[in-house]
Amino acid sequence: MKLFNTLTRRKEEFVPLEEGKVRMYVCGPTVYNLIHIGNARPMIIFDTVRRYMEYKGYEVNYVSNFTDVDDKIIKKAIEEGVSAQEISERYIAECKKDMDGMNVKPATTNPQATQEIDGMISMIQTLVDKGYAYPAADGTVYFRVKKFKEYGKLSHKNLDDLQSGFRSLQVSGEDQKEDPLDFVLWKPKKEGEPSWPSPWCDGRPGWHIECSVMAKKYLGDEIDIHAGGEDLIFPHHENEIAQSECCNDKIFAKYWMHNAFLNIDNRKMSKSLGNFRTVREISEQYDLQVLRFFMLNAHYRSPLNFSADLMEAAKNALERITDAAANLKDRKAAAQTDTATDAEKELLAQAQEFVKKFEEAMDDDFNTADALAAIFELVKFANTNVSETSSAEFAGSLLDTLVKLCDVLGLKAVKTEEILDKEIEDLIAERQEARKAKNFARADEIRDELLAKGIILKDTREGVKWKRA
Repeated sequence: MKLFNTLTRRKEEFVPLEEGKVRMYVCGPTVYNLIHIGNARPMIIFDTVRRYMEYKGYEVNYVSNFTDVDDKIIKKAIEEGVSAQEISERYIAECKKDMDGMNVKPATTNPQATQEIDGMISMIQTLVDKGYAYPAADGTVYFRVKKFKEYGKLSHKNLDDLQSGFRSLQVSGEDQKEDPLDFVLWKPKKEGEPSWPSPWCDGRPGWHIECSVMAKKYLGDEIDIHAGGEDLIFPHHENEIAQSECCNDKIFAKYWMHNAFLNIDNRKMSKSLGNFRTVREISEQYDLQVLRFFMLNAHYRSPLNFSADLMEAAKNALERITDAAANLKDRKAAAQTDTATDAEKELLAQAQEFVKKFEEAMDDDFNTADALAAIFELVKFANTNVSETSSAEFAGSLLDTLVKLCDVLGLKAVKTEEILDKEIEDLIAERQEARKAKNFARADEIRDELLAKGIILKDTREGVKWKRA
C-alpha cells in the first residue's frame, strides 16, 4: 500500500511503526457553527482511509479533535449572550449528527481542547525548560522558531523568505517577540473570555499546541499518520511538528496526508460570495450518502468542484449501485435453487477480478475514483449475469461482494427499508387493484399522485417497488 507523503512529496510504501497497528490523527473542526462541505471532505476522505486500513487487517487508533475554545466560538457566545461552552457543546452535537449522516465512523477518541489544558501547560513548560519557548512580560508564551533547525520541512518554506514576509505583517503587541516568526503557545485572558491558570498568566492556549498535546496523549510521542486539509500544512501542521519534536525528541509523524481544496461552482467557498454551503443544507436536498459518493468520485489530492449538476450526477450514479444491490437481494430471495452451478462458480471466480482492481486502486494512494470504477464494473457484471434462474448462492455472493466493497468506501449498497405512511401504502394497494381491473387511467392518476408526494413506483416481475424521488 502506497500513500503520498506531504513531508517527502512522494508516494511511499506504508510501513506502520508497530506491526498490525495504525496510529492516526486527523485535525477536526472548530465548533462555532454547523459544519460546511469544506469540513466534510477531510472527514469523509480520512474516514475512508481508516476503513481501508481496517479492511486490510490493521487495528486503527483514530483520533480526531474538536477545537472548543477559539476566538470565533467566543464571538458567537457574546453575540448570543451565552457561554462559550454552550456554543461548543451545541455544535459538537450538531457536527456528530452530520457525520452520522455522512456515515463517518465515530473516532476512537474525540478529545476536546478545553479538557486537555493541563497537558498543554505541561508541554509548554517542557518547551520553556528546554529553551524552545519563552514567556513575554505580559504572560504570553512564544515558541522560538529559529531554534528548531528543521522548521519548514513539511511546507518546504524557506525561513529567510518567511522572515521577510513577516516583517510586513507586524501587528500590535508583537514587538515583544524575539523574532517575528515566533508563534504563540499561551496567551493572556481578555475580559469576558474563558481562561485557565498557568505559571505565566491566567489565559488560554494557542491553537497549534492543542493537537500536539492530544496526539501525544492518545497516540504516543510518534504516530503513523497525521492528516487534514491542505490549508493546515502551514502554519498549523508545521508548528505542530516544531512543538512535538522539540518536546519529545522524536519524529512526530511518519506520514502526512492532506486533501485538496473544494470550490463551489468553480469559486472559492465564502460567505461574502453567497456560495457557502453547510452539510445540513445539503441534507435537505440529498441523502448525505450522495455527498459522500460525490467526494469519493475524485482523488483526494485533486481540487474538487461542487455544483448542483455534479451532485445530480452523483445521485444517479449511486442509484445504479443501490438498484443493482436491490435486484441481487430480490433474486437471492426468489431463487428456486440454493447452490451455485459450475458455470456460476466460474463467474464468481471472474468477479474476484473486480475486487482485485478495487484493492489495486486503493493501494495506490487511496484512489477512490478508480475504486468506484471497479465497483461499477461489478455492478454491470451482476446486472448482465444474474437472472430469475440464478441460484441463491450466486446472487448472494455477488451481493456480499458489492456490499463489502461499498462498505470500505462508507457507502451503503443496501438501503435501509423505510416504513411508508398508511396513506401511501393504501394508494399503492389501490393502484395494484386498479391495474388488475385494467383501470389504467386510475392507476396512472395514483402514480402521479405518489410522485407528487416524492414516491417513485417501478413495476417489476417481483411486484411493485418504490423509492424516494
